[in-house]
Amino acid sequence: MATSSTQHISPDKPGFFRIWQIVGDPKRGIEPLIPIGRSTFLAGVREGKYPKPVKLGQKTTAWRKTDIQKLVDSFNQPQENGKSNGDEVGA
Repeated sequence: MATSSTQHISPDKPGFFRIWQIVGDPKRGIEPLIPIGRSTFLAGVREGKYPKPVKLGQKTTAWRKTDIQKLVDSFNQPQENGKSNGDEVGA
């Protein structure tokens, strides 16, 4: 079942997102929270542009829902030059 691309991350339900929940997965019918590719997102994490993940297990990496919500919200905040941060996503 596909989810809406305008998903709301509930702050009262703490938890984690796996990468496929953040950047989407067409095979699973999951719409992205951030419309960029997996490798672009991971490069942004390495560069410090996006939140750092947490290790939940030896082979399990995830991102805090609160960190991803802040990132999504930051894309909607206008910058000093009048553009929103979201203008950069996927460019």
